[in-house]
Amino acid sequence: MRYIKFRQNGEIHTALVTSQEEVYIIQEENYTDFYYNLQESNRTANQYLKDENIQKTDLSFDDLELTLPTIPDEVWAAGVTYQKSREARNFETKKEDEKDLTFYDLVYDAKRPEIFFKSTARRIIGPNSDVYIRSDSNWQIPEPELTLIVGKKEDIIGYTLGNDMSCRDIEGENPLYLPQAKVWKNSGSIGPAILMPEGIEDPYSIDITCKIYRNNELKFEGTAYVNQLKRKLDELVHYLVYDNDILEGTALMTGTCIVPPNDFTLQDGDTIEISSEKIGILRNSVKAQEQMVLIHY
Repeated sequence: MRYIKFRQNGEIHTALVTSQEEVYIIQEENYTDFYYNLQESNRTANQYLKDENIQKTDLSFDDLELTLPTIPDEVWAAGVTYQKSREARNFETKKEDEKDLTFYDLVYDAKRPEIFFKSTARRIIGPNSDVYIRSDSNWQIPEPELTLIVGKKEDIIGYTLGNDMSCRDIEGENPLYLPQAKVWKNSGSIGPAILMPEGIEDPYSIDITCKIYRNNELKFEGTAYVNQLKRKLDELVHYLVYDNDILEGTALMTGTCIVPPNDFTLQDGDTIEISSEKIGILRNSVKAQEQMVLIHY
């Protein structure tokens, strides 16, 4: 079962989508809190389908204009959680001797994972919106990631897809530049749906595929599975909430295992598609921002 929001005739609607892609619109006035209220109840989403406030429709899921399924107050992210990410980070630092350990090697093997702040509610976007590339970077890529929705009891109440846009040249220059390499206007997206825990027996079986198109031509494609993740999902949540007063609905991106070739960088007009069989397709166009004028003091 998936939870979605979509736009129709200028209005935002909330719905549940079954595994057969049947669309049930939620009629409750306070639909913003419906998903979280559902987690607090003892009823499953399938039981909710019989509720008088749930209306079955003849809408096609593929034809819906999907929007952000939830607007998290905060989005956090975990880094260097896959071997592929470790290798990419080391390449950015221009590591010459494979025998020499870097801080990325150390954090990959450390007990404590890397957790960093990614976005606020007003910066995160959903499907079919533009992600921006940073004007002072020449090496930018999407980072396709399984994204967790964390509940009131600090548990995982949903799974969605995320795009943790990254500037490889800025982070590679100095790890202390990580906030600038990760955070700017429209630098992250999530969606297109929230897969409920009851809809997936083993979240480590979730597949993630990333495709990048340029002028309608496929320029890159990669696929990975969450079972390639070095750490456990509960472990990442544990370190996120440790002495941290996160709000219900906080999103946590869990790291990437899909990295385009080292000579690839996003360009204005590209299209990014991040997909998973059980979640859907998170599609975003790439837009260049106007070049900023740097003032030197």
